[in-house]
Amino acid sequence: MVKTAYFTLFFFFFFFLFSPSLLLAQSQPPEIDPLDKASLLILRVSIHDPNRSLSTWYGSSCSNWTGLACQNPTGKVISLTIPAANLSGQIHPSLCKLTSLQILDLSGNNFSGNIPACFGALRYLRTLNLSRNGLVGSVPGTFVNLKELREVVLSENRGLRGSVPLLVGELMNLERIDLSFCSFLGEIPETLLYLKSLKFLNLESNNMTGTLRDFQQPLVVLNLASNRFSGTLPCFYASRPSLSVLNLADNSLVGGLPSCLGSLSELTHLNLSFNAFSYEISPRLMFSEKLVMLDMSHNGFSGRLPSRISETTDKLGLILLDLSYNRFSGGIPLRITELTRLQALRLSHNLLTGDIPARIGNLTYLQVIDLSHNALTGPIPLNIVGCFQLLALIISNNNLSGEIQPELDALDSLKILDISSNRISGEIPLTLAGLKSLEIVDISSNNLSGSLNEAITKWSNLKYLSLARNKFSGTLPSWLFKFDKIQMMDYSSNRFSWFIPDDNLNSTRFKDFQTAGSSVPPGKVEIKISANVVAKDELAFSYDLLSMVGIDLSDNLLHGEIPEALFRQKNIEYLNLSYNFLEGQLPLLEKLPRLKALDLSHNSLSGQVTGNVSTPPGLTLLNLSHNCLSGIVTEKEGLGKFPGALVGNPELCVEASGNKCDPANIDASEEEIYQNELVEGPISIWIFCLSAFISFDFGVLGIFCSSRARSYVIQTKG
Repeated sequence: MVKTAYFTLFFFFFFFLFSPSLLLAQSQPPEIDPLDKASLLILRVSIHDPNRSLSTWYGSSCSNWTGLACQNPTGKVISLTIPAANLSGQIHPSLCKLTSLQILDLSGNNFSGNIPACFGALRYLRTLNLSRNGLVGSVPGTFVNLKELREVVLSENRGLRGSVPLLVGELMNLERIDLSFCSFLGEIPETLLYLKSLKFLNLESNNMTGTLRDFQQPLVVLNLASNRFSGTLPCFYASRPSLSVLNLADNSLVGGLPSCLGSLSELTHLNLSFNAFSYEISPRLMFSEKLVMLDMSHNGFSGRLPSRISETTDKLGLILLDLSYNRFSGGIPLRITELTRLQALRLSHNLLTGDIPARIGNLTYLQVIDLSHNALTGPIPLNIVGCFQLLALIISNNNLSGEIQPELDALDSLKILDISSNRISGEIPLTLAGLKSLEIVDISSNNLSGSLNEAITKWSNLKYLSLARNKFSGTLPSWLFKFDKIQMMDYSSNRFSWFIPDDNLNSTRFKDFQTAGSSVPPGKVEIKISANVVAKDELAFSYDLLSMVGIDLSDNLLHGEIPEALFRQKNIEYLNLSYNFLEGQLPLLEKLPRLKALDLSHNSLSGQVTGNVSTPPGLTLLNLSHNCLSGIVTEKEGLGKFPGALVGNPELCVEASGNKCDPANIDASEEEIYQNELVEGPISIWIFCLSAFISFDFGVLGIFCSSRARSYVIQTKG
């Protein structure tokens, strides 16, 4: 007993004496295994590291090395994660000697070359992420040895090609495969259809082909968008309790929409856009309240819009509904106004009729309404002001009538207002001056009238303004060019008279938006919808004008000379002053270095034109016809590069090859044409201008009047 007591006392004394040092030893980070350290140093010297991200790779303590995690106490490297570090060069095979590696993430760098075949030796590897690099070649067949692999992400390596290897279906633990935005081709390996562990499959934007087949495992995410898959839509029975995201957009799928899709109880995203689906949608098809994004645009669906699309609650329901570019007919169902969580409603380019439901104002979360290119009638419902968060109201190309209500000023967040190509009449309400967020205003091709009021200068963020093809009248106001951010203004085909004002017309207007530091190109307004649809995803809406920076004052009753300051706007690309009564000398074109299109035709411009008149290097369309210009122009120099641009100037001669101009004579044929256009005897100039609506040489006016095209895009950004 005495010996036992002494032994116990000695043990406790020893424990208290040495336990701190033992705990300290255990808390210290391990030293890197010498063989792994040597392999990493070979990698470091073989690649380019301009940001010195690997400058911490020295010494032996694992915790000091950027991106490294080591096993304790062996020091074997188990994780190497160096994403987005601007590294470049080829991935050195020395990494294959990190035999205990479980996680390898080199995503978002500039690595090139092939994926080393020796990666097949990393038998403990669970996660491999080489996305967003410049890798080429095919996936090595040795990957079949990676039995522990759970996740392989090779997306955004456009040089990766070949077929998706059959072997991936043999990796029984594989849960996530992301080969999107590469160049893989061929069919989906049949082994993938039966890989029970697979939960996430993303093959978006490749060259995959073949008939779309059903998957036999409970997938959570399936993204096969932007390939060339064909056939009809399966029911995905095995994924009924699990599938959350189904994206089959931009393929060649046909047939109707099967009602069995309504059994996908966990579905949040369904994108079937840009396919060849057709037929009516069954009234029995209804999605659960978990569906937040439904995009079936750009197909051939017909019949009436489904009265019930999905259930909705106070906290759940559709956020995006896009049924545009189909052949739906009939009215807009009132049930749509019950989708109270809706933020984007796009029903454009269909055959819809009837009024816009007044109850649309119940959708208080709406940020985008696009009902354009239908046959809707009636007025703009006043209740639409209930959508107080609205950013874009696009109802162009319908048969809407009535007047613009002053109460629309309640939409004070509005950035885009497009009511063009309708039958709306009356004047622009002064109250709209309160819409200070406006960037796009298109009220063209209506029956609007009255004069312009200075109140609209409150639209300080305005980029595009079109009042074209209306009945506006009066003089052009002195504040015409007062908008600081303007890129394009179109006042054509109205009844504006008097002079073109030169107030506020200086070199600070029409700025160079291409170099202004914005990521959004000229002619585009981008709206980001605030709601997160899924984690880290955000809906974005962009409105493309596809127009040049410039001014269109054509087909009005303007007199006087063209302001000289107008030809000092160095960033203007497009200028159309045709079909007016403008006079004076031809301005110097070389002061508009970015000019691409110029139309000064059908005016009364005069003066000598020489063959060496300088034109901007990017000028592709020029029309100076039907003026009073004179002189001699050579065929190959200056203005002679634009055939037909000078016809209808009887005192002007264009030298053709082998034919010289006689300054003493007027070309008889041109004089005859000119006289025929004036009919018999004197004709008033205003009648001559009206003839613009009937004929126009070379269709130049038609090009300018219809050159603006627009498209609307809603996309999900990851």
